[in-house]
Amino acid sequence: MLELKIELAPQRKEKPPADKLGFGKIFTDHMFVMDYSVEQGWHNAKIKPYEPLELDPSVMVFHYGQAIFEGMKAFRTQDNRVVLFRPEKYISRMTNSARKLCIPEFDEAFVVKAIKTLIDTERDWVYGEEGTALYIRPFIIATDPYLGVRPSHTYKFMVILSPVGAYYAEGFNPVKIFITDEFTRAAKNGLGDVKTPANYAASLYAGEKAKQMGFTQVLWLDPVEKKYIEEVGTMNVFFRIGDEVVTPVLHGSILPGVTRDSVIQVLRNWGIPVVERTISVDELFEAHAAGNLKESFGTGTAAVISPVGLLRHGDREAVINEGKTGELASRLFDSITGMQYGKSEDLFGWIADVR
Repeated sequence: MLELKIELAPQRKEKPPADKLGFGKIFTDHMFVMDYSVEQGWHNAKIKPYEPLELDPSVMVFHYGQAIFEGMKAFRTQDNRVVLFRPEKYISRMTNSARKLCIPEFDEAFVVKAIKTLIDTERDWVYGEEGTALYIRPFIIATDPYLGVRPSHTYKFMVILSPVGAYYAEGFNPVKIFITDEFTRAAKNGLGDVKTPANYAASLYAGEKAKQMGFTQVLWLDPVEKKYIEEVGTMNVFFRIGDEVVTPVLHGSILPGVTRDSVIQVLRNWGIPVVERTISVDELFEAHAAGNLKESFGTGTAAVISPVGLLRHGDREAVINEGKTGELASRLFDSITGMQYGKSEDLFGWIADVR
């Protein structure tokens, strides 16, 4: 059984005010670290002061990209508890990512416990202001000092924490999305359904081109026919067409988002029909022309719900719900964040106390 050691920082950092947090720019006093070797398995688990890493220039993560990560959040509730949202679901997804990247699997229950202990150590960094959270970034990197294409024999598992405000500068306002058929991100049975840095590196060029044209993100199409909707750069995507909500089916190139799964469960609990299927870009613009495309929104851990106000594909443009946040997107945002901040009942057993 792994033992978790704790080494506290001799001096704590000064915490900025809540309105100066931004996203992913500030880090707490401590981090979790655990090592792997073939001989010892996962070992040397500890919480220690946040500090730079010292790595050999030849470690395999730099040259062959063998790495995975997750993104989770902790919240301070109205009654001053510190809680996590669906931690087991996120860590289970990380296990699936590890398997596909040939990274040794780990004890999920121990990792969840270690994350809770780390957050308990850093609970002063969990702000209570509305919209703030403590972002949790678990990740594993390959650390063999070796140049050659094979899975590493050693790894480092780390968890760092970052207090955050809103993910988008726009806040909870509709974003503009550019649908690209010039670039593709992932193919079926590739790496599109795992959280690995390669997925995000593959999205950078198209994302920057979209930003230069005034769009927030890119919406990807399938890489073969370039006609079916996949996902947005950092979000799964949903469309309210007529009386039902439609989202692309998971088929090996789309990340199985935890927020995506949460939204589907909430909608079905409300009695709103949700369909997971293939959706063509032509179907979307036809639905818009017929007045049936009522809403669109993205889902993800960072933004939770991100309303989409405009879609552009080539010379076609669809302004959705007059460019305003839709009723369903608002209701979903209030429902999920209400559970996270303890403002509404946790009907699904998703909220876990840190202690």
